[in-house]
Amino acid sequence: MKLYRFSPIESEEQLFKAFEYIHSSTQKLCKGAYGEYLPNRGTLVIFCHYDNEYKYLDSLLDKLTNKEDSFNGKYYRLKEPLVIPVQDDIPSATYTYLYIRKPDPWRSQVGDVDFVLSPEKYKVLKQSLSEKEGEKMRVFPRDDLDLLELHSPDFDVLAYIASKGIN
Repeated sequence: MKLYRFSPIESEEQLFKAFEYIHSSTQKLCKGAYGEYLPNRGTLVIFCHYDNEYKYLDSLLDKLTNKEDSFNGKYYRLKEPLVIPVQDDIPSATYTYLYIRKPDPWRSQVGDVDFVLSPEKYKVLKQSLSEKEGEKMRVFPRDDLDLLELHSPDFDVLAYIASKGIN
Protein backbone atom coordinates (compact mmCIF):
# COMPACT_ATOMS: atom_id res chain seq x y z
CA MET A 1 0.00 0.00 0.00
CA LYS A 2 1.32 3.43 -0.93
CA LEU A 3 0.92 5.79 2.02
CA TYR A 4 1.66 9.08 0.25
CA ARG A 5 0.19 10.26 -3.05
CA PHE A 6 3.53 11.18 -4.70
CA SER A 7 6.30 10.21 -2.29
CA PRO A 8 8.88 9.16 -2.84
CA ILE A 9 9.37 11.56 -5.73
CA GLU A 10 12.17 10.13 -7.84
CA SER A 11 12.08 12.13 -11.09
CA GLU A 12 11.53 15.65 -12.36
CA GLU A 13 8.38 14.45 -14.12
CA GLN A 14 6.91 13.26 -10.80
CA LEU A 15 7.95 16.54 -9.18
CA PHE A 16 6.13 18.62 -11.80
CA LYS A 17 3.02 16.43 -11.47
CA ALA A 18 3.15 17.09 -7.72
CA PHE A 19 3.44 20.85 -8.42
CA GLU A 20 0.30 20.77 -10.58
CA TYR A 21 -1.55 18.71 -7.99
CA ILE A 22 -0.58 21.04 -5.13
CA HIS A 23 -1.66 24.05 -7.18
CA SER A 24 -5.10 22.70 -8.08
CA SER A 25 -5.77 21.13 -4.67
CA THR A 26 -4.80 24.21 -2.66
CA GLN A 27 -7.00 26.36 -4.89
CA LYS A 28 -9.93 24.00 -4.27
CA LEU A 29 -9.17 24.06 -0.54
CA CYS A 30 -9.03 27.86 -0.64
CA LYS A 31 -12.35 28.09 -2.48
CA GLY A 32 -13.99 25.70 -0.02
CA ALA A 33 -12.68 27.49 3.06
CA TYR A 34 -12.78 31.12 1.91
CA GLY A 35 -15.42 31.00 -0.82
CA GLU A 36 -13.23 32.18 -3.70
CA TYR A 37 -9.89 31.61 -5.33
CA LEU A 38 -7.10 33.90 -4.17
CA PRO A 39 -3.85 34.99 -5.78
CA ASN A 40 -0.86 32.99 -4.62
CA ARG A 41 2.15 34.53 -2.92
CA GLY A 42 4.54 32.91 -5.40
CA THR A 43 5.69 30.13 -3.08
CA LEU A 44 5.30 26.39 -3.56
CA VAL A 45 6.33 23.82 -0.95
CA ILE A 46 6.93 20.10 -1.44
CA PHE A 47 6.78 17.96 1.71
CA CYS A 48 9.24 15.07 1.63
CA HIS A 49 8.41 11.88 3.49
CA TYR A 50 11.62 9.90 3.01
CA ASP A 51 15.26 10.82 3.60
CA ASN A 52 16.35 9.63 0.12
CA GLU A 53 13.54 11.64 -1.45
CA TYR A 54 14.73 14.75 0.35
CA LYS A 55 18.33 14.17 -0.76
CA TYR A 56 17.24 13.75 -4.37
CA LEU A 57 14.99 16.84 -4.39
CA ASP A 58 17.58 18.91 -2.55
CA SER A 59 20.08 18.01 -5.27
CA LEU A 60 17.59 19.30 -7.88
CA LEU A 61 17.55 22.71 -6.21
CA ASP A 62 20.86 23.62 -7.88
CA LYS A 63 19.33 22.87 -11.27
CA LEU A 64 15.94 24.54 -10.68
CA THR A 65 16.73 27.47 -8.39
CA ASN A 66 19.14 30.26 -7.68
CA LYS A 67 20.22 29.37 -4.14
CA GLU A 68 21.77 32.82 -3.60
CA ASP A 69 18.31 34.38 -3.93
CA SER A 70 16.07 33.18 -1.15
CA PHE A 71 13.12 34.28 0.96
CA ASN A 72 13.42 33.46 4.67
CA GLY A 73 16.53 31.40 3.88
CA LYS A 74 14.51 28.40 2.70
CA TYR A 75 12.39 29.48 -0.27
CA TYR A 76 14.71 29.58 -3.27
CA ARG A 77 13.92 31.61 -6.39
CA LEU A 78 13.23 29.40 -9.38
CA LYS A 79 15.51 30.08 -12.35
CA GLU A 80 12.42 29.91 -14.54
CA PRO A 81 9.06 30.75 -12.96
CA LEU A 82 6.66 27.83 -12.87
CA VAL A 83 3.51 28.79 -14.77
CA ILE A 84 0.49 26.54 -14.35
CA PRO A 85 -2.29 27.25 -16.84
CA VAL A 86 -6.02 27.50 -16.16
CA GLN A 87 -7.50 24.08 -15.31
CA ASP A 88 -11.30 23.90 -15.54
CA ASP A 89 -12.36 26.86 -13.36
CA ILE A 90 -9.09 26.99 -11.39
CA PRO A 91 -7.13 30.12 -12.31
CA SER A 92 -3.61 30.01 -13.69
CA ALA A 93 -0.72 30.80 -11.39
CA THR A 94 2.94 31.68 -11.49
CA TYR A 95 5.26 30.40 -8.79
CA THR A 96 8.65 32.01 -8.30
CA TYR A 97 9.94 30.34 -5.13
CA LEU A 98 10.36 26.68 -4.16
CA TYR A 99 10.90 25.13 -0.76
CA ILE A 100 11.73 21.45 -0.28
CA ARG A 101 10.70 20.51 3.25
CA LYS A 102 12.62 17.85 5.14
CA PRO A 103 10.71 14.74 6.22
CA ASP A 104 8.45 15.49 9.17
CA PRO A 105 6.31 12.79 10.81
CA TRP A 106 3.59 15.40 11.48
CA ARG A 107 3.25 16.46 7.84
CA SER A 108 1.76 13.74 5.66
CA GLN A 109 0.54 16.25 3.07
CA VAL A 110 1.96 16.60 -0.44
CA GLY A 111 2.77 20.27 0.05
CA ASP A 112 1.40 23.77 0.48
CA VAL A 113 0.87 27.14 -1.18
CA ASP A 114 0.63 30.61 0.37
CA PHE A 115 -2.14 32.94 -0.77
CA VAL A 116 -2.41 36.65 -0.16
CA LEU A 117 -5.26 39.00 0.78
CA SER A 118 -5.15 42.76 1.09
CA PRO A 119 -4.18 43.84 4.63
CA GLU A 120 -7.73 45.14 5.22
CA LYS A 121 -9.48 41.93 4.13
CA TYR A 122 -6.92 39.84 6.01
CA LYS A 123 -7.56 41.76 9.24
CA VAL A 124 -11.34 41.28 8.99
CA LEU A 125 -10.96 37.57 8.21
CA LYS A 126 -8.48 37.02 11.05
CA GLN A 127 -10.73 38.82 13.56
CA SER A 128 -13.69 36.67 12.53
CA LEU A 129 -11.60 33.54 13.11
CA SER A 130 -10.34 34.75 16.48
CA GLU A 131 -13.91 34.77 17.72
CA LYS A 132 -14.65 31.26 16.45
CA GLU A 133 -12.19 28.92 14.79
CA GLY A 134 -13.47 27.75 11.43
CA GLU A 135 -13.80 24.12 10.47
CA LYS A 136 -11.41 24.57 7.53
CA MET A 137 -9.43 27.63 8.65
CA ARG A 138 -7.59 28.70 11.77
CA VAL A 139 -5.12 31.31 12.94
CA PHE A 140 -1.73 29.62 12.49
CA PRO A 141 -0.48 28.87 16.02
CA ARG A 142 2.97 30.52 15.82
CA ASP A 143 3.72 33.96 17.20
CA ASP A 144 6.52 34.58 14.68
CA LEU A 145 4.24 34.13 11.64
CA ASP A 146 1.05 36.03 10.92
CA LEU A 147 -0.80 33.49 8.78
CA LEU A 148 -4.14 31.75 8.53
CA GLU A 149 -4.00 28.02 7.86
CA LEU A 150 -6.52 26.28 5.61
CA HIS A 151 -6.93 22.57 6.22
CA SER A 152 -9.39 19.77 5.60
CA PRO A 153 -9.34 16.01 6.05
CA ASP A 154 -10.62 15.85 2.47
CA PHE A 155 -7.34 17.31 1.13
CA ASP A 156 -3.74 16.12 1.42
CA VAL A 157 -2.39 19.66 1.03
CA LEU A 158 -2.30 22.74 3.23
CA ALA A 159 -2.74 26.37 2.31
CA TYR A 160 -1.93 29.58 4.10
CA ILE A 161 -3.23 33.11 3.76
CA ALA A 162 -0.96 36.10 4.41
CA SER A 163 -1.60 39.83 4.38
CA LYS A 164 1.38 40.72 2.22
CA GLY A 165 3.48 39.33 -0.59
CA ILE A 166 7.06 38.21 -0.23
CA ASN A 167 8.70 40.99 -2.21
